[in-house]
Amino acid sequence: MTEPTPLPLLRPRDGSAGDAQIPATSAAEVAEHTCAAEAVFHSGVWSGLDPRERAAALLRLADLMERDADHLAALECADAGKPLRECVENDVPGAIESVRWFAEAVDKLTGQSFPAGPGVLALTEREPYGVVAAILPWNYPLAMAAWKIAPALAVGNSLVLKPADTTPRSVLHVEKLALEAGIPTGVLRVLPGTGAEAGEALARDPRIGALSFTGSTRTGRRILTAAAETNLKRVSLEMGGKSPQIIFADALVYGEDLISQTIESAFLTAGQNCTAGSRILVHTDIAEEFTRRFVAAASALVLGDPEDLDTDIGPVIGGGAATRMLAAVEEARAAGARVLLGGTEVPVVEGGHYVAPTVLDRVPAEARILREELFGPIVTIQTFTDEAEAIALANDTPYGLAASVWSAQIDRAIRVSRAVRAGVVSVNSYSEGDLTSPFGGWGESGFGGVEKSLRAFEQWTREKAIWVSLHG
Repeated sequence: MTEPTPLPLLRPRDGSAGDAQIPATSAAEVAEHTCAAEAVFHSGVWSGLDPRERAAALLRLADLMERDADHLAALECADAGKPLRECVENDVPGAIESVRWFAEAVDKLTGQSFPAGPGVLALTEREPYGVVAAILPWNYPLAMAAWKIAPALAVGNSLVLKPADTTPRSVLHVEKLALEAGIPTGVLRVLPGTGAEAGEALARDPRIGALSFTGSTRTGRRILTAAAETNLKRVSLEMGGKSPQIIFADALVYGEDLISQTIESAFLTAGQNCTAGSRILVHTDIAEEFTRRFVAAASALVLGDPEDLDTDIGPVIGGGAATRMLAAVEEARAAGARVLLGGTEVPVVEGGHYVAPTVLDRVPAEARILREELFGPIVTIQTFTDEAEAIALANDTPYGLAASVWSAQIDRAIRVSRAVRAGVVSVNSYSEGDLTSPFGGWGESGFGGVEKSLRAFEQWTREKAIWVSLHG
């Protein structure tokens, strides 16, 4: 019997392989695990518990994640190349909060009753699918895992989860913590592997009733096709983005808050973020001043070793990604764009790929850098003269995930927010909202369900109508 091929866990920090040897899950092993998950579901050891009992186990899981927070942050930093400070301050606490929130929310779900007449009781309830699956991206391994693990398990499903092949270790640790928390074996199964084999097997597995995917639009299309060709499982897709930040002339009233939040939107996680505000649209009246202040703030960001707590921007995920994004910059420059900052790799840690914060303006309207997601620390600045032009520029992309609108005139901010084609719009801030509000995209950014809020439970449950004729 041949040994399973280990996953190539190359550390973005320096390109090294590290010591971890994580075997890749085969398609046959996926089938074995989904079969086992189905048996666990039907046994009732988890699905048959009172919702508060499941909530208690998930709250114990959150406590254990908090206990191991430093270890989880170190794994995220090593595998994804994310700045350690970002993992410590944002990603790990956010994941813990997600687990707690969904655990505490599950007993707030209700069905409905309908006025069908005196001789009838008509009602609906939601029930778990049984075996469900999730496929994760590499840029937020732990945060995205928590968004899926917590609601899927809270309602009683057994979840088979595939982390990205390059960033499995933090999620594998959570699987161990789930067992320690008292969640029965087989209720949460983490299967590291490649998308071509393990991911494809999950998308085609007939035992899986629902699958939630976060990742690229190209992969999302393949998953949707596989599901359509097999058991028509429910598919929820959260994919790419090319988010605009629309800045009206009166937005300068927000001072440094405007600059700091547009910088965060553009460069958080080195721009490797699906909601990254990579297209800045600024009114011509303030374009010169805004651009000067934005470029100065971007140039002050610390591009450095992700293990250094002073680092603002770490490496991009790998050499191929760096080559692809810098080629797009050069193509735009050759077409007449002006590179105001960056546009190069910077030697930081040997073997890593550190792309400098990059800002371009005067980009030709037809340039692909304005429409294609680069997933890197690269921002374009365009100008507009009125509301209509701002909206047209914002909507000139096949994506529709997120947008920001900055204006001191709330009427205008609301009008533009309604006109922009995006699933999440923040006003006078960069925000994806908190756990109480839904998150999901339009167009090529996805469909089929939302993350966060009570509505996230809809991805993991199906509605049943019950019609009772009364005789008496």
